[in-house]
Amino acid sequence: MGVPAFFRWLSRKYPSIIVNCVEEKPKECNGVKIPVDASKPNPNDVEFDNLYLDMNGIIHPCTHPEDKPAPKNEDEMMVAIFEYIDRLFSIVRPRRLLYMAIDGVAPRAKMNQQRSRRFRASKEGMEAAVEKQRVREEILAKGGFLPPEEIKERFDSNCITPGTEFMDNLAKCLRYYIADRLNNDPGWKNLTVILSDASAPGEGEHKIMDYIRRQRAQPDHDPNTHHCLCGADADLIMLGLATHEPNFTIIREEFKPNKPKPCGLCNQFGHEVKDCEGLPREKKGKHDELADSLPCAEGEFIFLRLNVLREYLERELTMASLPFTFDVERSIDDWVFMCFFVGNDFLPHLPSLEIREGAIDRLVNIYKNVVHKTGGYLTESGYVNLQRVQMIMLAVGEVEDSIFKKRKDDEDSFRRRQKEKRKRMKRDQPAFTPTGILTPHALGSRNSPGSQVANNPRQAAYEMRMQNNSSPSVSPNTSFTSDGSPSPIGGIKRKAEDSDSEPEPEDNVREQTRLNFGCASWKWYYPFHYAPFASDFEGIADMPSDFEKGTKPFKPLEQLMGVFPAASGNFLPPSWRKLMSDPDSSIIDFYPEDFAIDLNGKKYAWQGVALLPFVDERRLRAALEEVYPDLTPEETRRNSLGGDVLFVGKHHPLHDFILELYQTGSTEPVDVPPELCHGIQGKFSLDEEAVLPDQIVCSPVPMLRDLTQNTVVSINFKDPQFAEDYIFKAVMLPGARKPAAVLKPHDWEKSSNGRQWKPQLGFNRDRRPVHLDQAAFRTLGHVMPRGSGTGIYSNAAPPPGTYQGNLYRPLLRGQAQIPKLMSNMRPQDSWRGPPPLFQQQRFDRGVGAEPLLPWNRMLQTQNAAFQPNQYQMLAGPGGYPPRRDDRGGRQGYPREGRKYPLPPPSGRYNWN
Repeated sequence: MGVPAFFRWLSRKYPSIIVNCVEEKPKECNGVKIPVDASKPNPNDVEFDNLYLDMNGIIHPCTHPEDKPAPKNEDEMMVAIFEYIDRLFSIVRPRRLLYMAIDGVAPRAKMNQQRSRRFRASKEGMEAAVEKQRVREEILAKGGFLPPEEIKERFDSNCITPGTEFMDNLAKCLRYYIADRLNNDPGWKNLTVILSDASAPGEGEHKIMDYIRRQRAQPDHDPNTHHCLCGADADLIMLGLATHEPNFTIIREEFKPNKPKPCGLCNQFGHEVKDCEGLPREKKGKHDELADSLPCAEGEFIFLRLNVLREYLERELTMASLPFTFDVERSIDDWVFMCFFVGNDFLPHLPSLEIREGAIDRLVNIYKNVVHKTGGYLTESGYVNLQRVQMIMLAVGEVEDSIFKKRKDDEDSFRRRQKEKRKRMKRDQPAFTPTGILTPHALGSRNSPGSQVANNPRQAAYEMRMQNNSSPSVSPNTSFTSDGSPSPIGGIKRKAEDSDSEPEPEDNVREQTRLNFGCASWKWYYPFHYAPFASDFEGIADMPSDFEKGTKPFKPLEQLMGVFPAASGNFLPPSWRKLMSDPDSSIIDFYPEDFAIDLNGKKYAWQGVALLPFVDERRLRAALEEVYPDLTPEETRRNSLGGDVLFVGKHHPLHDFILELYQTGSTEPVDVPPELCHGIQGKFSLDEEAVLPDQIVCSPVPMLRDLTQNTVVSINFKDPQFAEDYIFKAVMLPGARKPAAVLKPHDWEKSSNGRQWKPQLGFNRDRRPVHLDQAAFRTLGHVMPRGSGTGIYSNAAPPPGTYQGNLYRPLLRGQAQIPKLMSNMRPQDSWRGPPPLFQQQRFDRGVGAEPLLPWNRMLQTQNAAFQPNQYQMLAGPGGYPPRRDDRGGRQGYPREGRKYPLPPPSGRYNWN
């Protein structure tokens, strides 16, 4: 599913689901960066329980950003990832769980898409490099100016795939990061953290959903848990709805299309490589001090409230006079199921269904018209009724021809407009091109050897005037040829290439036979490049739908062999890499150097279908059997499948329980006590690479210090297991409270009466906007720090816990390890100063107290000293801070639903 297209459609049709995030920014005092205290109440007027991070949506923009300078090395990439997570954490402020999920080995159905993407990226990268070199040579030959070509190793984003050394190092860095924050950051104090790295099979979002689904099936699960999931993938909206949790929110960066990118040759903005003219760069700043800066702004985050989307869908899908009982949960499941026909990560979308053409609205209308005949819903707890789906698809098939005809007419109209535009542009070009002394030259190239000097300027000017006068006059009624020149009297015969009608590619899709559909598994995949037409779904109810059970995922290095092109073979062991390039390799046909891209009715190459051969699993495994003995012990470790790891700090009730497991050397899996972990259930087993108290946690990033006073403990964690045929009920759980209605009558209006709709700020609809007068701005100008720091990736924000003695400080550029960076300070005084954010008193909106605005907090506490007890949290059951509900009131954990007994006041564990 196209993320921009779907999100654009969703935000326009259901605008009230979007909420702008209120974000507190770190402050600087006397050159010291003071991070946000995430233990304070959430400024968005909502308290979240669990935060889930789909990490690949964080890794990619941090390693190869498009709107700011890229990190110079892998260490800076890791620090950028830390900073990004810190920023998300300060916005969401989860109180119970932080779940980080990195994409592991994917099911075979997804591997085909990954293979297409990686082969396409490799091909486009090589073509772009050739084109860049060609344009560079042309510009320099004409005397243009270009900066010297920078020799650096290009970052291959294909390394962000399970099994590579990069992903292995990332897992180590995240372990260090989690341990550091649990030791030092008060917002993480009572948090449970689960890390599912790339060694755990499954895509990140699916591992998250599997965790939620399995926890919902436990008797101790809190049905009113407020979930927040971070990710930009459109499928996350569908997956979030499919959980049937009443409180589910998605946070993502606001999508802003057409962000400016610098030219790859001259590093200037406003044009692409193919349009570069090699003009000298304009001076930036009075003394050109801004020469190396990029015009970039930090992306803003937005919330997508799925409970509001549920309100929209409940109203839209409600139907009168149904022959069966209306069930909003099953109606939402059907809506999610139909959206997958528009596109998803495992199947190509139907050719007649395009989001920009209103495909989802068309499906919903057909669904509402046909559901009276189906006699029931399309899905039930994940199982699909193919007989009813066939009726919907055949109804879509009845309008397919009209859809294709309209699409053809629109494309012809678009081509006609583009051709007319090109004609106008050619017609408006100058009638002559200056030559000789008046030939245009690049600035600064007048004295180059190729420049001409007129011996007789008068004669040159006369010849130019004569050239102008000799041009044929053009009357308003003159007809023009396709190249913009006037046509002779009577006209000329139109060339074939000037015709508006262009040859269409041969339509081979109709030749496809009916395709069998199977259920997704680790092994199953869709063995075709194209999707069937909706009219081809006739008879699917009689097709077998069973699939092979007990299938296992690929191992990481095996997946690399299945998705990587030969150009990315450097991430594989040498003998494995040879199988991609050796002409005598038995699987050399899996790695074509060139391949066709079928536009299949699309306008751009990236939308086309890459016609790559499908990988034969049996042939691949047979070839790999010969090279498996060549793996080193380290490569063998990276090629193994792993699991999830759970981390807690010393203040968490589970800390002593886990520590005792290590002390007793337990070898059997142990049940997680749900009363100590907000109802979380599963199995614990000892981790050979565990983070343990009183053991140094070495930093894998040289610019960050080792943790010498660690109190964090980690342990292997496994979700509750169920039988393979177990059915997870797609219902709202008993005890779940439906959130208060958000939509008002005017939210259903089709138009905004000419006013531009704007998302609200935070979750409180009655939040009053605050405006500053000129005097307030002058005050801010005197008080607020004006410095911008020392760089983008040079220092990750130090956690607030450093105020209590930890000397976590990133290295400055050019520094070695920093044992004496702050040796002239006592630990307890190292961060003493005017911390502006941490001195305000907690406020309770339930009793009418008004919050301190950021500038008032800063002025009030400008000279205040840090108090040791400033991070003491308001007491609640289990030591967790009470939270407010969405309407502003306070309530403690747990809410209505399952009751969690408090830890024993004394006995085997010490809770203080």
